[in-house]
Amino acid sequence: MSFSFKQQIIFDLDDTLVYCNKYFELILTQFADMLTDWLASDRITTKDIRSKQIEIDVAGVQKIGFASHHFPESLIDTYRYFCNELYRNTEVSEEDLLMQLGMSVYEQEIEPYPGMVDTLSLLQQQGHELFLYTGGETVIQQRKIEQMRLADYFQDRIFIRQHKNVEALEEILTSRYFSREQTWMIGNSLRTDIAPALSAGINSIYIKHPDEWTFNIIELNQEPNHSMYTVASLVEVPHVISNKMTTI
Repeated sequence: MSFSFKQQIIFDLDDTLVYCNKYFELILTQFADMLTDWLASDRITTKDIRSKQIEIDVAGVQKIGFASHHFPESLIDTYRYFCNELYRNTEVSEEDLLMQLGMSVYEQEIEPYPGMVDTLSLLQQQGHELFLYTGGETVIQQRKIEQMRLADYFQDRIFIRQHKNVEALEEILTSRYFSREQTWMIGNSLRTDIAPALSAGINSIYIKHPDEWTFNIIELNQEPNHSMYTVASLVEVPHVISNKMTTI
């Protein structure tokens, strides 16, 4: 295997370049406290509420992909589940509040991960070709892209998909010329970033976070090999790529 200097580097967006999960965590903490107050039952704890919401949330994302309406609906479905468990009537006004609470997560200020600008600038200056591949709805993801001025690095090489899986990545890789030996997938999700990259036969860098969304954590069916690397922060990415290029 041989590498030329120029690499094709595909970046995930949420919780790779910009913060995302921490805003959902803030909303979920408010939700669990709110529901605990409404239910007023010693039988139901905030842990029970969080566990059920995760179960509903993950099942929904697996089925419909990254749709903005799903998160607030998962709060409402969790609320309905516990109301049923306690033989308590549901209230339209309470469901309306939960919908508003859930949708508010998409109104949060966009915050870059430490070193985002320096990392992208360095890779760009080194002559690499950068791509952005993110899951979600176009309007929501485009707002993040514009606020962070990411088009300065990715130009028109931006892919927004409702589902991020093996098929979606393969479609991107065949939509234009990618040399798989020189292509990298950078992301924080074992499910939507790393597993598809291993399947596609490209290099990958897994940015491992301590408090990762449950949906993103899976057992890899394929054994990680010499083309997969694990780092703790975004700023380590250029060094990994540079080191791989000099040792091949």
